[in-house]
Amino acid sequence: MREVFKSQEENFVIEVELDIDEMSKEFPWLFSLFIKFDLDKATQEKIEQFYEMKESIILSLEQNALVKYVAQRSIDGWVELYFYTLNSKNLLDKIKIYLNESKLMFEQGVVRDTKWDFYTANLMPNELEYCFMESQKIVTLMLEEGDDAKRSREVEHYAVFDTATQKQRFIESMCEDGFSFKDDISTDECEHGVALIADHDLEEETLRSVIKKLYDQVKIEHGFYELWSTTLVESTP
Repeated sequence: MREVFKSQEENFVIEVELDIDEMSKEFPWLFSLFIKFDLDKATQEKIEQFYEMKESIILSLEQNALVKYVAQRSIDGWVELYFYTLNSKNLLDKIKIYLNESKLMFEQGVVRDTKWDFYTANLMPNELEYCFMESQKIVTLMLEEGDDAKRSREVEHYAVFDTATQKQRFIESMCEDGFSFKDDISTDECEHGVALIADHDLEEETLRSVIKKLYDQVKIEHGFYELWSTTLVESTP
């Protein structure tokens, strides 16, 4: 399953394959293909043509089950495609037809990465980026139901901790920062959970700011941020 998120530190978009089968994890070679194509400036027609080429490249490389596509990054007018493979030889020969037809500049390289260090460090979302990614999924579902993300409303945010002391320090700190205590939460997995509330809209930048504020304080207390929920607010006539 491919997921898309924005890198927190570098502020570029990454598409990553998170469901990697066990056999593919044994592939020791990282094959990178950099294609000169600016997704931010291209027309919709050109973007669609590019993605058709990209999928053709992936299918061609993966057809023998010895290559696994893992990610795409879009940086400074280049699209970077990453694959892990069992055999590093002759990979470019399989896809040259698509690259030559596109007439786009490209670069390619192969390095040994037995432990998939590059994938883990540079392509997978970190914990905060994962929170942002899951948050946007909630927003997408709400928009499909007619929500007006620009409208402010009461939003519940959840966090869990190992101890009651950690939870209480977190509550006190966030209440000083404009949040309000809503309820204690207890489950079979975690006894020390809490729901806090704040009024804000569901715009992406607003949520990223609110979530980061909560996440940073949660981590100080060695807890886990467990996302948010709210009611549907439709556009006014």
